[in-house]
Amino acid sequence: AKFYQSPYGIVVLTEINGLPQTKTNFFAMHIHENGDCQNNFANTGMHYNPNNLPHPQHSGDLPPLLSNNGYALSAVLTTRFNAREIIGKSIIIHNNPDDFNTQPAGNSGNKIACGVINKNQ
Repeated sequence: AKFYQSPYGIVVLTEINGLPQTKTNFFAMHIHENGDCQNNFANTGMHYNPNNLPHPQHSGDLPPLLSNNGYALSAVLTTRFNAREIIGKSIIIHNNPDDFNTQPAGNSGNKIACGVINKNQ
């Protein structure tokens, strides 16, 4: 995942390989509070939600990924956060699609991939 500041917000560009085959091939993707991907991602915390809003209005709620034979490509424009505030947080892919309703995380299932968001040097 890469994050680009634009005059209109942040562009979130993701290119993912190795997603498992599922019934729907949709996967939830969120930014989580903590950038600790160790121990099967147990310490990533909840969705990034500095304004304490209900799901799916968290700052870290992103549109789902659609896998095609394990590969997904996504580009999203958002104004829910800026680049500086997400450094050190994590981006997580879950094994289920987000239902955009169930609290607190959209019934998105287990965390299957994690990456820490770092500042590009």
